[in-house]
Amino acid sequence: MASPNVEYTASFTHTLKTLVKKLWTKLVMFTKFIKEISQDDPRRFIHSFKVGLALVLVHILHHFRPSFYGFGDNIIWAVLTVVIVLELSVGATIGKGFNRMFATGLAGALGVASNEITTLCGDKGKVVMTSIFIFVIAERVTFMRFSPKLKARYDYGMIIFILTFCLVSLSDVSGHELLEMAYERLLTIIIGSSIAITVCIFIYPVWIGKDLHNMIAGNIEKVADFLEGFGDEYFNNLENSEDENDKEFLHKYKRVLSSKSTEETMADLARWEPRHDRFRFRHPWKQYLKIGNLTRFCAYKVEALSEYLQHSKTPYEFRSRIQESCTNI
Repeated sequence: MASPNVEYTASFTHTLKTLVKKLWTKLVMFTKFIKEISQDDPRRFIHSFKVGLALVLVHILHHFRPSFYGFGDNIIWAVLTVVIVLELSVGATIGKGFNRMFATGLAGALGVASNEITTLCGDKGKVVMTSIFIFVIAERVTFMRFSPKLKARYDYGMIIFILTFCLVSLSDVSGHELLEMAYERLLTIIIGSSIAITVCIFIYPVWIGKDLHNMIAGNIEKVADFLEGFGDEYFNNLENSEDENDKEFLHKYKRVLSSKSTEETMADLARWEPRHDRFRFRHPWKQYLKIGNLTRFCAYKVEALSEYLQHSKTPYEFRSRIQESCTNI
């Protein structure tokens, strides 16, 4: 009969081995997951590296404390700015950076001004006037967010504007201390945004304008692939028993039908990017959207024709009438 100590040791060893095995399995699965993401789009891995580098630069700048300014307790605003502003593409990063800097500066100035005005109204009057200012600003800016043009490019800035104005207006400090606090916070956010934008542009930049170009070209190719195989599929090889799900060209064009919002978002972000490549300052983003709309219109026509021809009751005369035209296309 085994002693209790031996049984306890054996049970503990078995539990430990099981735990180590589970941890190893999860580690292997996590490694495979990271590898799949890196292979699918290596830019994601590089973006993660850039975020880490930008935060390290903030830490170094804070550690050496420039003679003209020390971060002090406002270091958290630089860290938050880098984490929030630094996006995968240059356009998205610059758009968020400028929105954050401009909104913080404007809202901070209005907040300081409103604080000075409400201070003149006494303690009770200050509560009433501050409430009125906050209500009017929040209501007006929130209403402006419903404008499609403003929302596309400045939605993030308007959110930061409301947040900053409320933080400054509700601050317990006033006078010179409030002005100094607003100035230091703005300067910290400018430094954080500048670091994020600099890292994004000069280290393996990802131009969303190129992604838009590739997307539009890819959509045209999807429709072209369908038209290229259209004749053989419906007129020459009707007896072919191959499963339609295996014929990818019959379905790829459907991805074009739902690409409108993505194209518009990419075009709005691309307008923030510094001019590069052959077009320089005359990049035709509106023409890209027009081509995308025409491609989508063509895809809808293709879908209607495809659905009609796949119907079992489609007259043979109709098929023979359009066969020559479709073959030529």
